[in-house]
Parts: sequence; C-alpha cells; structure tokens
Amino acid sequence: MTGVLASQQIAQLIKAGSLSADPPIDAAQIQPASLDLRLGGVAHRVRASFLPGRGRSIADRLTEFSMHAIDLSNGAVLEKGCVYLVPLTERLALPHGLRAVANAKSSTGRLDLLTRVVTDDGTEFDRIPEGYDGPLYAEICPRSFSVLVRPGMRLNQVRFRDGPATLDDVDLRALHAAQPLVDCEPVIDGGLGFSVNLRPADGDLVGYRAKPHTGVIDLDLIGHYPVGEFWEELHTTEGRLILDPGAFYILVSNEAVTIPPDYAAEMAPYLAMVGEFRVHYAGFFDPGFGYGGIGARGVLEVRCHEAPFVLEHGQVVGRLVYERMSQRPERLYGHEIASNYQGQGLKLAKHFRA
Repeated sequence: MTGVLASQQIAQLIKAGSLSADPPIDAAQIQPASLDLRLGGVAHRVRASFLPGRGRSIADRLTEFSMHAIDLSNGAVLEKGCVYLVPLTERLALPHGLRAVANAKSSTGRLDLLTRVVTDDGTEFDRIPEGYDGPLYAEICPRSFSVLVRPGMRLNQVRFRDGPATLDDVDLRALHAAQPLVDCEPVIDGGLGFSVNLRPADGDLVGYRAKPHTGVIDLDLIGHYPVGEFWEELHTTEGRLILDPGAFYILVSNEAVTIPPDYAAEMAPYLAMVGEFRVHYAGFFDPGFGYGGIGARGVLEVRCHEAPFVLEHGQVVGRLVYERMSQRPERLYGHEIASNYQGQGLKLAKHFRA
C-alpha cells in the first residue's frame, strides 16, 4: 500500500542501508511516521540563506557563503538573527519511488527557531526527491531567542512517502464521518481548516508574545526556564488580538484535533490573503495525536509581517493536510511513545517551566 512510511518500515530502510549515519542511528530517533535528524559537530555561519541549485553541492556553495566555522563539541551559541548551516549525521540513499519531506520538530517551532533541511542539488527547502543519494544539512536561523546547541541534538525530522498519500476533500469528509477529526463542524477545503481560540473556556489567557531581549536557551534543559523571562502573557476578554509587526506569538487552535492511527497530517497555510501574518508550523502530526480521547489542540506559531493585524476568535488561520499511512505504526504518538504535547492546550516549548 502506498503512503507515508511507518516506524517499522523506517527501521527496514536503516537495515537496508538506505538511511545511514555516523554515529549509527539510535532507535529513539524513530517516531511513528518520521525519523529525527541529529546535528553534526560543526556549524557554518553563512552570510545568507541559500539553496545550492541543480548541479551544485552544499560544500561548493559554502566556499562562497561561509563566514566561519564553529566547533559544537563543547556546545556553542547560535545567535538570534544569524544564519547557520550544520551538517547532519544522517545520510540518505533513497530507493526508486521513495521521496522525503522534512520539517521542524514541535519544540523547535515553538522557539521560533527556523530550521530547514537542505540537500545537494536542492532547489527547495525540506523537499528531498526520490532517488536522492547524499548528505543532509540543517539551515538554522534563530528568530526570537539565541540558543545553545551540541552535536546530536534533534531539531528537525524527515518523513518518507511511497506513492500518493494525500487525502482529497471527498476522502477527508468520509474519514471525518467515520472517525470525527475535530470536536466541531469541520471546515474542509484543501484540507481540514483550523481556527484560533481567543475565547478560552477558563480565564482570559489566550497566548504568549516573545520578549525581544532575553538570555540564551540551552536546548538540553527541560522545564528549566521561567516563562516570564522570555514571554509576555496575552490576556483578552474581547475575542480579538492585535498582532504587532515583527512579533512572534504562541496561540492555540479553537478545534481539538484527532489523527487516527492509519493516518498522518501536516500543517499547511490556509490562504496567503487572510491577513498580514503567517502561521509558522512545527509541521508533522503523527498517527495517534489526540486519539483515544477528545482530541488535542494545535499550537499556532504566529509572526505578524508588514502591518498591525486584528486577529479574531474563530478566524481560520491554517489547515491540516491528512495523508494515508503505508502501514499502521507499531507504536502510536502519545500511547506507546511518551510525548510532551499529547492532550495539549495552550503550551510553550518543553524548555519552560509549566
């Protein structure tokens, strides 16, 4: 069956040598429908973000754009507003018919840490064509906070697709009829629409805005940092929020979402014309997210652009594109695999104190 490869199929790719790494891939990197990627031992500070282009390797382009190399062995700070390129320890040799897509992990997105995979001959970020045989790199641009990183840290992940996987709107409506995907009437148009919650059931806390001048975040420290040193709480009783240009926000969806075990999902933009803001996406929703209960809220990472913008309660800001799994994963998100975000509501990255 075609679709997104499950954990046990990813393990077979590793066994076959289609996925390799030095040091070898750890079983803990394998998620229900993706593989976590690890940082290597050096970061190249580059002048600007770039794609190598057809017929060009990353190594070639680094001779043009690299400013200096930073040894990560003992930990090093990647500074806010700078762009870095870090070789990943994993390497791909994709068989014919298999393609891959990468995305930031949940905690990476919630720190406004722009992280994208780049390949040799690449003409797109986070997209890896079938048959690709070569190294992987992570482009990292801290947007709100400077971060301390070390080799082996996992900031992004890769998902593998064999043949067509995406559900069209007809299939999505049928799936919702059989297994409710949201706890309300669905908005289905090129995916499952989700909206912002600015009228919480309890209290008036609707989100957080990143403070502009903060300390460094060590990505190895979990539940360590006081929220107030890095975030400003946002309260409203009016069901609206005015977004400031250049500011970064953590908000939450109005819908509780479910991803059934035989499916995965990916966040995507709803419409570029909805306003002067963009929702940044942690990306992948694994099989089992919100499953077996009333669902889980999607956390929204929002950045406002050119002009202040009024965001209203219930405004549709994004969509979930559902995909079929090639096989049901042997372990599901939040069940056999522990997660920081299963059953979540409004929640910051795991590095901050609850």
